Amino acid sequence: MTEPATQADALAIAALAPVKSGMIVGLGTGRTANRATRLLSQRLREEKLDIDCVCSSLATEALARELDMPIVPFNDIEYIDYTFDGADEVDHDLRMLKGHHGAITRQRLVAAVSRRCVYLANEEKLVDHLGKKALLAVTIIPFGISSTRNRLRDMGLSG
Repeated sequence: MTEPATQADALAIAALAPVKSGMIVGLGTGRTANRATRLLSQRLREEKLDIDCVCSSLATEALARELDMPIVPFNDIEYIDYTFDGADEVDHDLRMLKGHHGAITRQRLVAAVSRRCVYLANEEKLVDHLGKKALLAVTIIPFGISSTRNRLRDMGLSG
């Protein structure tokens, strides 16, 4: 692989280092994850890696198809060996906010069945306290929406 063009490329390359043939790999969503997905695609071609990929969003799936990556449906797997993704914010205790851009449910389901998750975040994502730059992303299903909204309001949350 060629030298990293940017600090973000170096971060992605380091995050992808554990990926090897035989793995099922979860592909994250967003700008940072897309950079890593593109670099993983390059490794697939150059190193002839034999992996399967699970996509954490429709946008990631479109990118993976464009890059001719081997995709398996989430419904067909029981676990994922390794998932990489980005983060919206990370505090000094390494707590993070994730899922701000709409793929929250799929991202969390993919992470939940992953044996190992790595989140890529550079210093611009570091904050003194969560919620400084990003909103807390919450998924609410239609069943019980009124009572859920009420509980969120009782917690001082709105949106």
